Amino acid sequence: MSQENLLSSIKGLASTGASIAQTRLELLSLDVQIARSKFIGLLVMIIGALFFLFFGLVMLALLIVIYSWETDRILALGLLTAAFLLVGLVLVALITQSLHTMPRLFEASIAELAKDREALSK
Repeated sequence: MSQENLLSSIKGLASTGASIAQTRLELLSLDVQIARSKFIGLLVMIIGALFFLFFGLVMLALLIVIYSWETDRILALGLLTAAFLLVGLVLVALITQSLHTMPRLFEASIAELAKDREALSK
């Protein structure tokens, strides 16, 4: 009878462990799906914005160079090149900063697993 109770207790513990693992894997799967959909949406917007901004800047540069064709076209090209490079470097710095301040992936899942481990160790 004692062995049956022990076996029943072990089965209950294994069932609880499997249930906890399944819940955590489902939570992890949801985190991955959310992160993936946000990343794809953001990537599409970034590509679109970069395309239109680049095209607009090229057209603006052509407009300025054509406007100043007779007088200082080399100065106009030099100033535009310097401005574009400066804006590009500022954007690279902003991207680097935002990548360093991004929250960790699976933060909620890690917190829940830590709670589970804490509860099981008591």
